[in-house]
Amino acid sequence: MNDALIELRVWRQFLAVAEELHFGRAAQRLHMTQPPLTQAIAQLERALGLLLFDRTRRRVALTPAGEALLPDVREVLARAQALPARARAAAQGEVGHIRLAFVSTVGFEQLPAWVRAFRSACPQVSLELVEATGDVQLQLLERGEIDAGLLLHSPQFAPPGLAGLRVAREPLVLALPAAHPLAVQAKAPPLAAVLAEPLVIFPRRILPSVYDAIFALYHAAGHSPQVAQEAIQMQTIVNLVAAGLGLAFVPQSVMQFQRTGVVYRRVATPPRRPGPALPECETRLVWNAPAAGPALLRFVAFVQALQGTAPGEGADRSSGDGLLLNR
Repeated sequence: MNDALIELRVWRQFLAVAEELHFGRAAQRLHMTQPPLTQAIAQLERALGLLLFDRTRRRVALTPAGEALLPDVREVLARAQALPARARAAAQGEVGHIRLAFVSTVGFEQLPAWVRAFRSACPQVSLELVEATGDVQLQLLERGEIDAGLLLHSPQFAPPGLAGLRVAREPLVLALPAAHPLAVQAKAPPLAAVLAEPLVIFPRRILPSVYDAIFALYHAAGHSPQVAQEAIQMQTIVNLVAAGLGLAFVPQSVMQFQRTGVVYRRVATPPRRPGPALPECETRLVWNAPAAGPALLRFVAFVQALQGTAPGEGADRSSGDGLLLNR
């Protein structure tokens, strides 16, 4: 018997003898006769090159090597016994690991609540969280370095070729310095006054659909944006606003980030104004459908349930090739 090929059956036999300290009782416990059991233990000892039991006519006792081995054998057998249940749990998404990327706006309120609730409901599924902008998330998904991402985009501009679940839709609001005349004088500044101010905005590559929607708003009103500064993170944009570099259009969820020296305002638009309306944005959970494992699908279903939607609502429809595509 090669020690690399010792079967679990032999370790169960060792455990029975070690706990009974009697070959006859151990054989009865294992529903076998004593001679094959005695022979199996002897073969195990020869394979290991050491004695596990001291045997006399009156007693059977574990050797120091047998005593040292006993806890490990118990653990190995317990783990082996748990394997079928663990496999079933993994197949049902109750065990696993999810690498989830997110944009900063989700981290203000939604994501912390989801993580707490999901960890409570599925404690054996670990969540690895990675903060990343949308462009980086798409690259990570393509390389298989994350399982899913929470990203922002304008309505109707979901990234193609990915399964998706819309988890939020919100308007853009204005962040402006607290001492700015538009903040002091008007609760909802008029759009014409806002468009004349310097703008702090994210680079287009970070959020192209929302960037384009903001620029379209200016162009429809006959303005060209005066971009004073670009910044990647929404918190940084708000900090630059506080420093007086300009105004910024940010998702409404950013209002959770309370920064001294910054106030948030909705923008008043004239009725029946031609051109595009004030931009909105969506937060979407996206993933590569063919690569989705049970744990990720359980998380998707969990988030969908928290949103209060029935299965299929808010999720993108499936195409003929099995991919869920944007609407």
